[in-house]
Amino acid sequence: MTALDDTAFDMTIASRVVAADGVDVFELAPIGRSLPRWQPGAHIDVILPGGDARQYSLCGAPGAATWRIGVLREDDGRGGSVWLHSLSVGDTVRVAGPRNHFEFSAERGTSYLFIAGGIGITPISAMMAAAALAGVEYSLEYAGRSRSTMALLDPLEAAHPGRVSAHPADEGDRLDLAALFAGLKPFTTTYCCGPARLIEAVEAAARGRQLRVERFTPKQLGAPVLAEPFEVELAYSGLELTVPPERSILDVVEEAGVLVLSSCREGTCGTCETRVMDGAIDHRDSILTSDEQDAQDVMYICVSRSAGPRLTLEL
Repeated sequence: MTALDDTAFDMTIASRVVAADGVDVFELAPIGRSLPRWQPGAHIDVILPGGDARQYSLCGAPGAATWRIGVLREDDGRGGSVWLHSLSVGDTVRVAGPRNHFEFSAERGTSYLFIAGGIGITPISAMMAAAALAGVEYSLEYAGRSRSTMALLDPLEAAHPGRVSAHPADEGDRLDLAALFAGLKPFTTTYCCGPARLIEAVEAAARGRQLRVERFTPKQLGAPVLAEPFEVELAYSGLELTVPPERSILDVVEEAGVLVLSSCREGTCGTCETRVMDGAIDHRDSILTSDEQDAQDVMYICVSRSAGPRLTLEL
């Protein structure tokens, strides 16, 4: 179960369009309320009938009166996409958000390289629209198994002529990351979203360059820094709690009766972001950049732990 009930609200499926093999774009309309604004890169939580939540990137226009999400049906997944694909126009879904840990804002004098793989095109599509509106230089490298599986490819090619390079694997057109980054202009920032294998390859090829990524699955990590229990002080609640090696900070805090918004519980959505007032953090999330981790001021308590005997949290 997630701790999103206080922020969730209902929306109606206004339209549903096939965008590629196995991918449908759902347009969601609010019921009796206006929608909060969002920046490209944002995602929403879609709450399943049992109370769990799944995260889907927004791919429409930030100022629109409706929200659009692209959903890849994964029959071997955790059930969220299969449930969504069972719904029809007029059905109601419960959502929360938006939240954004992959935010894009175009800056004059900066050029942008967008790299997408598969359903990772959804947040990238909104970023491209913002880049075009801002008048900055940008391009997209889009990889997929085949053109028929590459959602939004045709509308993106039409909206951004000369800026989209498609790389369907079944046509033998593999994305050459080494050559791509070797020829990249100075002052170029790269945004990448897609499967773990693509992101890891981009991180290796882009070493030393400005890069932002968003993962749909958590990074593979080694053992925690600290194998022993540690203490957590909740500064606002006045509690001191012990976190054993086999439990997360989030689990222990919730058991003590302190409400923390949470969703994925695997360090990918950012919902449980918590300010750290004192102590060293063992960052185990898949969200923060290395610079953000070095700041040692926030953590995601569903997965990250203490690197020392004690943490003080703003809870």
